[in-house]
Amino acid sequence: MRLSTSQIAAATGGTLHGPDVDIDSASIDSRSVRRGQLFVPIVAARDGHDFISAAVESGASAYLTDRAPDAAVDATAIQVADTAEALADVGRAVRALLPGRVVGVTGSVGKTSTKDLLAGVLETTFVTAASAKSFNNELGLPLTLAGAPDSTEAVVLEMGARGVGHIAQLCSIASPTVGVLTRVEGVHLEMFGTIEDVAQAKGELIDSLPADGLAVLNADDPRVAAMASRTSARVLTYGVENAADVYATDITLDDELRASFTLHSPWGQAPVKLGARGEHQVGNALAAAAAGGGLGVPLDQIVEGLFAAELSGLRMEMSTTAAGVTIVNDAYNANPTSMVAALTALARLDASRRYAVLGTMAELGDDSDAAHRSVAKQALDLGVTVIAVDEPHYGDGVTHVAGVDGAVAALSELQRGDAVLVKGSRVAALERVADALSE
Repeated sequence: MRLSTSQIAAATGGTLHGPDVDIDSASIDSRSVRRGQLFVPIVAARDGHDFISAAVESGASAYLTDRAPDAAVDATAIQVADTAEALADVGRAVRALLPGRVVGVTGSVGKTSTKDLLAGVLETTFVTAASAKSFNNELGLPLTLAGAPDSTEAVVLEMGARGVGHIAQLCSIASPTVGVLTRVEGVHLEMFGTIEDVAQAKGELIDSLPADGLAVLNADDPRVAAMASRTSARVLTYGVENAADVYATDITLDDELRASFTLHSPWGQAPVKLGARGEHQVGNALAAAAAGGGLGVPLDQIVEGLFAAELSGLRMEMSTTAAGVTIVNDAYNANPTSMVAALTALARLDASRRYAVLGTMAELGDDSDAAHRSVAKQALDLGVTVIAVDEPHYGDGVTHVAGVDGAVAALSELQRGDAVLVKGSRVAALERVADALSE
């Protein structure tokens, strides 16, 4: 979104140094800065101020700074008290220029895929901007807003949280008019404490909605369904198991694990085929259909958007090696719910033998040991051979290995017709195993 540096100075309470120039987006990474951007140096493990000169050399038109501008840097500077807070203010300034179709998506699981599916639906009808990858925190969200084109008619923003109050902070920047809540699960309990705290935090999105807004709630999750009482906005429910405004029947999976179903909604019913893999994506698709329909996307366009939507990387990516082995790369992240969903999908594959290379499920708190053992048991019950990478808590009955090399060595006898699922929390970076097997 095009802003002048004088507008940014006014929005951030900063002081403008240098000529008034325009920027069309923002970046916090000097390595990926492109011409016309605002560079925002963040002070974290490394001080982004050390990279201002490099950012300007790469094309940044202006930069924020919390100290006196460097006279040797030939670019407009905006001096602010805190660069991270100023970035949030930039996000608020852009939000004030956008139309009312701003959707927040949150939940313990499924929020990135739901965001991607909803973006696909909205793109059929509106000029749409959406969070890249998982840009879902106090830095990523305003960066998404700042990068929205001037012609934007709808925005989809993923919202994550590390504790109570975080989503409320994001909503203070984004002012969403639509809130989509997927599920409340016992994940990130090391940060939240209890599942009730998770529900309280995720529900802050619903609390923030205006009276003329829309809450899209999962009828299959009692904690989410109960959040209807937290808003005066219109409520649309979706679900597979329980009665809902938007629901699916006749669910089937093809040989590529892509789901087809009949979509039922207040706007009619229609057959749907998803491009995304896994039966667990049906619920995410229903959430996207509910939000899209609530914003006025015609039913036939909803169907088209659900099929064409491109999911973020490392989510149920399927490939076949030259040796005829199927690799399912779902290595972006993991928690007990998504693990079971991926294992269930693997069990449905037409394969001679099925293997799951599993990494740690991080941030589960006191439930971590039991959760890992439970996932391993469910995998074994499904007939899946488990290879646990650097995670002893999967317990007995599985093969324990160290690192990528250990996982690849354990799979040295793979044969044509075998299938391998690779999944773990982001810290495990198990896509390296999928890459090695593919090579």
